[in-house]
Amino acid sequence: MVTERLYYGDDLLRSFAAHVLQRGSYRDRPAVVLDRTAFYPEGGGQPADRGTLDEYLVRDVQVDGSGTIWHLLDEPFPPNRTEVTGSIDWPRRFDHLQQHLGQHLLSAAFEEICQLPTIAFHLGQTHVTIDLPSPPLEDQVLRRVEARVNQVIWETRPVEARFVDPEELASLHLRKTPTVIGPVRVVSVVGFDHSPCGGTHPTNTGGVGGLAILGQERQGSEIRIVFVCGGRLIRTATTTTTQLDSVARDLTVGVADLPETIARLRTDLGRSHKQIEALEQELATAEAQRLLREADPAKLVRATVSPRPLQWGRLLANAIVAHGSVALITTTEPSPQLLVASPPALLDAGATLKAILQQYGGRGGGSPALAQGGLPSPKALEQAAIDLEKTIQSRLTP
Repeated sequence: MVTERLYYGDDLLRSFAAHVLQRGSYRDRPAVVLDRTAFYPEGGGQPADRGTLDEYLVRDVQVDGSGTIWHLLDEPFPPNRTEVTGSIDWPRRFDHLQQHLGQHLLSAAFEEICQLPTIAFHLGQTHVTIDLPSPPLEDQVLRRVEARVNQVIWETRPVEARFVDPEELASLHLRKTPTVIGPVRVVSVVGFDHSPCGGTHPTNTGGVGGLAILGQERQGSEIRIVFVCGGRLIRTATTTTTQLDSVARDLTVGVADLPETIARLRTDLGRSHKQIEALEQELATAEAQRLLREADPAKLVRATVSPRPLQWGRLLANAIVAHGSVALITTTEPSPQLLVASPPALLDAGATLKAILQQYGGRGGGSPALAQGGLPSPKALEQAAIDLEKTIQSRLTP
């Protein structure tokens, strides 16, 4: 059932009149088919339009396998109503116009400057992405591409969307090969880009407003470029400025001084971490010496380090092992855990701990020198530690 797509002729059309051709359901929602529509159905990386059909909310617009366009509603459309007025959610449509044409320009710029084709495009709620077959690019390359796109935007070049015949299609230098069978709709940015596309776009590049590349993410052998255009660019800039102002106030410096201040704080933090590590090592050594004096016999030292985590327990265990003894450490932070460490040839810590853990529903393991594991409850930890201590004592006793 063919529906006339009004946005092919006018991307900026906000309302229209139509006849209801069919009522039914699609994706578990009430839905209708119209003889003509300005609603863009999801496809080509662009989300569907939303809006209203009379007083009924259009939640989604989809094309089924036969090419029928379904307008998905909250509730069934009245059976006695055959004519309807459709209204597009214009802020949403305009946002999609800006982002979609911005993607065309960005993809064209990457081909022009880097000879990199776009292999995927996604228009999300907060940002837009394209995937490129490339390792990560240097920041200066991204800034060069970004500058080229904004130059084209501010030149307000005309944007033409039209169906072309095979002869004209063959004469155009298309950025990508058409994937449709039959008439091909080409979106052209005069003097810059020609691309087969069924989506919606502004009538000139100035409608994009501006584009900013926010970053890149590695995706296996490819990279994903993250960017925003137009209104999203303004919102991103406003949010970022507000956040920077807040951080600057907390640090009692100006925004321009943030890089230097943060670098200094990172240096100070790194120095503090090293000092803390040295103090913890000294404390672990002193605690190990105390435990060794109290242990009977001194070949096995058992300690509970709660509420400290097992990271502290490892420091303590290493200090105990350095004096030639086996360490048995328990903690309940952040969960019930056991640790066994042993000097060479005294005990196979991994095998010994694993055998006990299996008896109490625990999991873990390690090497002959160091092993750790978790228990399902503090009670299981307590009993497992008692049995493990007996096992170790029996193996250390001549």
